[in-house]
Amino acid sequence: MHKLVWREPIETTVITRARADDVEIVMPKGTGADTLEVHRDAPAEPKVQVKTLGSIAGRESGVLVVLLVVFGSLTLASDDFLTGNNLANLARQVSIFGILAIGQLMVILTGGIDLSVGSILGLSGAVTAQLLVGGMPIVLSLIIGILVGAALGIINGLLVTRFKLPPFIATLGMLGIARGVVLVITDANTIQGLPDGFQTIANGSFVGIPNLLIVFVVITAIASFVLKRTVFGRYVYAVGSNPEAARLAGVPVLLVTVVVYAIAGLLAGVGGVLLTSRLGAGVPTAGTGFELQAIAACVIGGASLSGARGSAIGAACGALLIGVLNNGGNLLAVNSFYLQIAIGLLILVAVAFDQMNTRSTAHG
Repeated sequence: MHKLVWREPIETTVITRARADDVEIVMPKGTGADTLEVHRDAPAEPKVQVKTLGSIAGRESGVLVVLLVVFGSLTLASDDFLTGNNLANLARQVSIFGILAIGQLMVILTGGIDLSVGSILGLSGAVTAQLLVGGMPIVLSLIIGILVGAALGIINGLLVTRFKLPPFIATLGMLGIARGVVLVITDANTIQGLPDGFQTIANGSFVGIPNLLIVFVVITAIASFVLKRTVFGRYVYAVGSNPEAARLAGVPVLLVTVVVYAIAGLLAGVGGVLLTSRLGAGVPTAGTGFELQAIAACVIGGASLSGARGSAIGAACGALLIGVLNNGGNLLAVNSFYLQIAIGLLILVAVAFDQMNTRSTAHG
């Protein structure tokens, strides 16, 4: 015989959902309400979206504004700034730093840093000059010099991934090694007597546009396409955002890390060959301090040292801004020490804005 169990009545609710523009009404059972009234609100007015420079240009908007202001100010302050000779000289100066900055950006996007690109540039240039003086053909010498940079970049990547060295320490060690090798193979002497055809590569022009500027623009365009439109570019940003989450999602984190360091070394090799061609000699101290200029260009251009934020266009604009400041300072006879202070302040302001944006995004 079944036992009778006393159960307390449980209050239940009936939820009625209306359309998106209706108000949802919840009525408990047993309240005596026989009907549900749904009140229709007036449709919400669409919000007006205001387009700003930041929403259009992204993280590069800040450096673009500063670049336009500096460019306009120098145009008014100096009659020589917009002359053809000065602009061609500016393009040649900026191109070397810009090429290094693009390679440095690849590493920074993964959350790393490469302090050896300046020394790799010097070593690649010295090797190319040695081969040319020894009678090797120009094309083969160029290829070997660039491959030297790529090989050192791969070593940096392996030190970071396989030997688990911090990027700062690994590339700092490579900085000293590469610079020491340059001094050894050149005996700390300048290598002269390079072929005229080799010097034409960097000092020549095509339809009035300096060859160095063409190379810089092509490299920037390729890097921008790779980062924005390819799977590898998405992998780079994913590794910089969260390496462990990227690994669990199937991203080959170690391979991507090695490749970005290889790209940085490759572009440093390209810069070394082009700088040697521009100078017409293999200078053992070439590239000293260039790594700091490359990092500064990336940071000023909107890249974050924590990784996953930045673009090739921003790095190129940052390099252009540094070049314009140096060029304008020379035209106006401004003390170079003040220019260093100005560039340092730009770096601090750029990093401060990046931190403010990061905190506001986290709170939002």
